[in-house]
Amino acid sequence: MEEPVSIRVGRGQRLIEAVREDLELYGVAELEERLEVLAAETARVKAQIDRKKSGRAAADALFSPPPA
Repeated sequence: MEEPVSIRVGRGQRLIEAVREDLELYGVAELEERLEVLAAETARVKAQIDRKKSGRAAADALFSPPPA
């Protein structure tokens, strides 16, 4: 018997699918919960952006030539 083939989902694919989802199927409570989840994800993404910018700034400061 063959093993089932696992399909690898591309980066960001689930987000794209969620954005395209028909919202008419949801009730008010479900939509409010969805907004809370999206707000939390937005905060998480912004925090990651800040961390990456800080890391980049530190690397630039370390590897840039000293001021003349």
